[in-house]
Amino acid sequence: MSLKDHPMTELLKRAVHCHGGLARWEQLRTLVASMSITGAIWAPKGQPDALVDIRVEAQLHTEHVVIHQLPRRKKFIFTPQRITQETESGEPLGARDNPRESFKGQTQLSPWDDLHLGYFCGYALWTYLTVPFLYTRPGFGTEEIAPWDEDGERWRVLQVTFPEHVASHSRVQSSYFGDDGLLRRHEYTVDVMGGARGVNYASDYREVDGILVPTKRRIYAYDDRKNKIPTPLLIAIDISDIAFAE
Repeated sequence: MSLKDHPMTELLKRAVHCHGGLARWEQLRTLVASMSITGAIWAPKGQPDALVDIRVEAQLHTEHVVIHQLPRRKKFIFTPQRITQETESGEPLGARDNPRESFKGQTQLSPWDDLHLGYFCGYALWTYLTVPFLYTRPGFGTEEIAPWDEDGERWRVLQVTFPEHVASHSRVQSSYFGDDGLLRRHEYTVDVMGGARGVNYASDYREVDGILVPTKRRIYAYDDRKNKIPTPLLIAIDISDIAFAE
């Protein structure tokens, strides 16, 4: 499907173009990324350092992610319907069907087992690594809403409604784009943490195989006026290497 055939807002068309273009994105099938994920949220979850030094293998057009916990020699295999954990040699360690059901009644500070962790990270990373191209897929609704002023800039805001079959933080999320068309801020509530608020800042862009990718993300809570609460830093994602494949 071409951009001109898709019922997209002008803002989404611009964002997709500035991140590398839909034509190039459609040529790519998978990515591999090395990263570390740290931050204040992991200790209360009972998962300190669980995501330091990981390798992520993601399909771009199907919600499927493999997360290798390299120091632990374990891996998660994520789809929206099932999360499994194995050793790197393939020995099964655990599995859960309909994993989102296991989060019912949880809050931001509820402890997680390994399968909770794998499911959350699987859908979250897949969302982050495919935005804004993800929003061009069938079933997504987009609407430009009022702009937002932050850091001396005015950012255009795209409110996005996710289809039910896509696992993500929440059905309605907002992406904020700078004058250069690149994602600056991604805002949502986290259903699997009892509706906790998250605002995710993307920076340190790198061109990889024709796609502009933010290699640094910093995630905070936000207040009733949608302003960032600067401490604590809830999650930090630092990508050291990333590559796409056709």
